[in-house]
Amino acid sequence: MTDALKQPGLESLSKSFEPAALEAFWGPEWERRGYATAGYRGTGKPDADAGAFAIQLPPPNVTGTLHMGHAFNQTIMDSLTRYHRMRGMNTVWVPGTDHAGIATQIVVERQLRDQGVSRHDMGPTPAEARKNFVARVWEWKQKSGNTITTQMRRMGDSVDWSREYFTLDHKLSGVVTETFVRLYEQGLIYRGKRLVSWDPVLKSAVSDLEVESEEEDGHLWHVRYPIDGSDESLVVATTRPETMLGDTAVMVHPDDDRYRHLKGKQVRLPITGRLVPVITDDYVDQSFGTGVVKVTPAHDQNDYQVGQRHKLPMLTIFDLDATVSSQPFLWMQPGSSFALPNGDVLLQQGADIHKGFSNDGVVDTGVGERRSDLCPAGYAGLDRFVARKKVVEQLTELGLLVEVKKHRLMVPRCARTGQVIEPMLTDQWFVAMSKVSPMDPTGKSIAQKAIDAVDSGAVRFVPENWVNT
Repeated sequence: MTDALKQPGLESLSKSFEPAALEAFWGPEWERRGYATAGYRGTGKPDADAGAFAIQLPPPNVTGTLHMGHAFNQTIMDSLTRYHRMRGMNTVWVPGTDHAGIATQIVVERQLRDQGVSRHDMGPTPAEARKNFVARVWEWKQKSGNTITTQMRRMGDSVDWSREYFTLDHKLSGVVTETFVRLYEQGLIYRGKRLVSWDPVLKSAVSDLEVESEEEDGHLWHVRYPIDGSDESLVVATTRPETMLGDTAVMVHPDDDRYRHLKGKQVRLPITGRLVPVITDDYVDQSFGTGVVKVTPAHDQNDYQVGQRHKLPMLTIFDLDATVSSQPFLWMQPGSSFALPNGDVLLQQGADIHKGFSNDGVVDTGVGERRSDLCPAGYAGLDRFVARKKVVEQLTELGLLVEVKKHRLMVPRCARTGQVIEPMLTDQWFVAMSKVSPMDPTGKSIAQKAIDAVDSGAVRFVPENWVNT
């Protein structure tokens, strides 16, 4: 009863609940006594005859502070941990914080920007600047991480603080590297080309969950593409005229009688002078615009899928900062062909590099090269939106701009920076979930092992309705 008598507030009860004094007393007291230490009832030692209950705190991002959602979740985890501890089980609740990747970088860069400094200005060389910036990030982590752990201590979370982790700790980073290498050696990790959502400010791919699309005012440009060897032309409707520098085809619907006779013909791409084929695909909406669509596989998600179906080459016209590249990157899939501005035709019949497994939209076989002859004069280094204006001006001068209409369109933006997302063809690493490694004695893929674990009951979902999600 001694501890109870020492508890603030019991001598004379307040008219209302005052948690501050209780939090200030019991949290540190429980931690001093080691009640939450892993093992049997806080002894730090396991009981061989007792069961085990272990739970890991989903690490909060160090970019902010805990909110009511965190408090709710941690209350549930705390209750479960205390319940199993009182039942006499070997228990542990492991706390930690997450580096949050790009989110943390943005916070630190914003702080630097307020001081009139860029992360590139933090050293005399790029290597020194990077080193100093990383050190600044660690300083921020220490400050923000301490705020989070202080909040958890105020709530009285019965975690084992001796096991606290940070997702960039050397131990955890080492495990990640070891796992990556092991999967690579087993043939389960491979590299391939894939169109990703790219933020030109972060210079990084961003998750689809971090892309927010909203309807905005824009324009629909109608551009005339001359048919090669004919007086005819096709009028293409586009919301992004700057990407026509990377067109590798023009497509119409196979059932559109207006253009059926043009299948297999070629059009002369304005400004670049390249020849690109006229193809047919069900993707085309005959009722939208003119019913003719330009295909830019390296800068549009839908065109990317079309390009894979038709084995089209993919031409990346932007550098990673979304400026027009002085040496656009040409990627040739097996079976594709590409007409150069001088009339020469490149053919790709085999796969020389990036050999792997076709899976989930990954282009993993083909040959790529950078070519300065694929950048029209006067465009190198222009921002994509500046290039748009120049393209429109040049089309007008050439008499190829038919009309411009106001148009409402969905514009994807990065939730973190607000920048317009640029679809970009980049090298990415992938895990083959359905492939069986020749080094695996079980003869099962990663996906099958996960399914078997659930079917056998080794892994249980609570509630059960989440099993098939």
